[in-house]
Amino acid sequence: MPSSETISITMTPEQLRAVRESVEAGEYASTSDVLSDAVRLWQRRRRDDAERLNVIRARIRRSLDDPRPALSLEEVDAHLEALFAQAENDASRA
Repeated sequence: MPSSETISITMTPEQLRAVRESVEAGEYASTSDVLSDAVRLWQRRRRDDAERLNVIRARIRRSLDDPRPALSLEEVDAHLEALFAQAENDASRA
């Protein structure tokens, strides 16, 4: 098991109460276990956020590297109008 280090943290009374209630309810063995779980969740969220950001960056890069010519505002409007008309037509058939 990796070595551990003792730290001091400051929590609001509500946060501390929630941690203690969780331990008292038997959800965790100790406050340390609660906080370790919270840090693991925080790390997972950061990884997930980084992955989503990488996907967004890749999409932006593909868009910037797209060799097709840019559309004018009028072309975009016409394309959107056609898509909306098709969606309305499909909805009326259903």
